[in-house]
Amino acid sequence: MHKALSSVTSLCILSVWASSESGQNPLMYGSVPSAAAWDRLNSTVGGRLFDGVPFAQPCFTAGFDSPECLAVRSSYLDEVARTNVPGAYIQTQWETCQTAQDDQCLLDSANPDTREPASPPRQSEDVAAAFQFARQTQVPLVVKNTGTHNLKNITYDPAFVPEGCSLPKSGVTFSAGVQWGEAYAFAEANNITIVGGSDRSVGVAGGWLQGGGHGALSNTMGLGVDRVLQYKVVTPDGQYRIANDCQNEDLFYALRGGGGGTFGVVLEATVLASPQVTLQAVIVSFTPNTARTRELWNILADNGLKCAEEGWGGFSTSGVAILINPGSNKEDAAKSMDPLIQFGKKLQSEGVEGAQTLVTEFPSWGTFFDTFSKEHVAVVGSSLALASRLISKDNFKTSPNRSALVSALLSADAATPGLIILISAPSSFPSTGKTSVTDAWRSSLYHITVVSQWNWDATIEEKRGHYSAVSKSIDHLRKITPDAAYLVSQCLTLTRTLIIDHALKNEADVYEPNHEVAFWGKHYTELLRLKNKFDPDHLLDCWQCVGWNPKSSRYTCYFERPSEPIAHEEL
Repeated sequence: MHKALSSVTSLCILSVWASSESGQNPLMYGSVPSAAAWDRLNSTVGGRLFDGVPFAQPCFTAGFDSPECLAVRSSYLDEVARTNVPGAYIQTQWETCQTAQDDQCLLDSANPDTREPASPPRQSEDVAAAFQFARQTQVPLVVKNTGTHNLKNITYDPAFVPEGCSLPKSGVTFSAGVQWGEAYAFAEANNITIVGGSDRSVGVAGGWLQGGGHGALSNTMGLGVDRVLQYKVVTPDGQYRIANDCQNEDLFYALRGGGGGTFGVVLEATVLASPQVTLQAVIVSFTPNTARTRELWNILADNGLKCAEEGWGGFSTSGVAILINPGSNKEDAAKSMDPLIQFGKKLQSEGVEGAQTLVTEFPSWGTFFDTFSKEHVAVVGSSLALASRLISKDNFKTSPNRSALVSALLSADAATPGLIILISAPSSFPSTGKTSVTDAWRSSLYHITVVSQWNWDATIEEKRGHYSAVSKSIDHLRKITPDAAYLVSQCLTLTRTLIIDHALKNEADVYEPNHEVAFWGKHYTELLRLKNKFDPDHLLDCWQCVGWNPKSSRYTCYFERPSEPIAHEEL
């Protein structure tokens, strides 16, 4: 499964890109800092400054058969290996200058064998030094919470009290470098449940959490931002701040949905820990064809509101549905999921290719995750365009609406195969009213993603075509849904994290129209005020983030942003 929340944000990384042969230097506003300036910064942060370079650079500098390149080739498609490299990304176009044909260090994602300055801060003073350096030199900052081996601490306190508050709650504190695979293993060892993402390499405290954070348990247990108890963050003025319900409440609000790497560099986050839950699970799979997929998605749509009320969450593609429930028992789960179970049995009795039906129980979220995480991971080592949409409860309330929804889903999947339905909206979880994530999440059932991939040898026009393709694909759903999108959030110079007009920001169309409404709804005005309060010099900037500067030269490697959605033929 591709990342619902692309791993972004929370460690401050200084990124300097050398001028290309074409003379482009998109990340520089002024002159390139001297070697002495870099040396001084390296000394200031205790020697912890690394070159932020593309993952495959050794193959272009040390030689294709060098030991360094052999190591790259063997792990080119390994998402975990990539998250251990400061300059690497899961989707590789963000390591390149897309608008220049040859400014890239990419291998063939179909077969990688066919022929850093980054600062992992270990303390708040390092981050403050990075901010000061950026202010003095105009070197853009990139915030990324994976890519280092630092900031990996995890602690569990069953009676955690946010600083300045008095009410204890069960909480787990994560340093900014912790990833979900590590977090879930810790939760299993402590017999607790934490709500997180569906990919092991995504960072816990970065863009996923600060942009909203959804997962298969969110229907009944809330979004990530609903469960944050406290952040420890360095703001662009160099101040180390603690944000919770009792101090720096406005910053706490901004960090709970406003987007990662936008208001500061989060070094630590504490989230609510719940008791371990037993999961009832129903899985139906088959070799997809349009007729069977329509049947499957009709069943999900016809029962969507009922299933949400009964606590189900999960995922579906054209050939599989995986539904889980943390609050049911075997008998009630079987009754609730009977239409889906009977559909699976019918496929098996008819001898449909690949048909399987599984009704089972998992003793915990961690055991479920371990079972499925290796099979459903992000697209790794390839470049792709991605778009997404939140689907409102209104789309499930009448038969004509459900029919229109299923038809739109099928059309989108046909246009860009690989559509994923994430049943991850907090539809049964009441809002606290204290988060800045779009309110569209509360009235939605589905989050839909579509992708279009290309390989290393794609031309500039072919790349443009893939972005156009996903925009056209998601238009099938834009036509039947209101403006609203989900922000996972990033502050990446060459990265994008988005969701619908209700779109996920880490998974939205890079050229999402009306993005302020789509990502934040009514919260945008207040978020912009807070952006100007905590980052008046706009040291932190990223594509379509709160208060972004679309004229910034750092976006030279993005294709031009149209005033309207990328042009394409009528549907």
